[in-house]
Amino acid sequence: MFGLGAQELMLILVIALVLFGGSKIPDLGRSLGQAIREFKKGVESSEAAPETTDASSNRKDAGSTR
Repeated sequence: MFGLGAQELMLILVIALVLFGGSKIPDLGRSLGQAIREFKKGVESSEAAPETTDASSNRKDAGSTR
């Protein structure tokens, strides 16, 4: 995972604990999880979207040439 070892991860966690405090860490984790879920939903919907966007753009192009 990105070439990080156990010591580096532990250092990052300690720095995060010092900067944000113990009460904010769960909130940050929850927000990060929600952001990752939304990103995955966006990627999945954009993979399915090209079929529908091609058809809609063809209709727009056909209407503008008339």
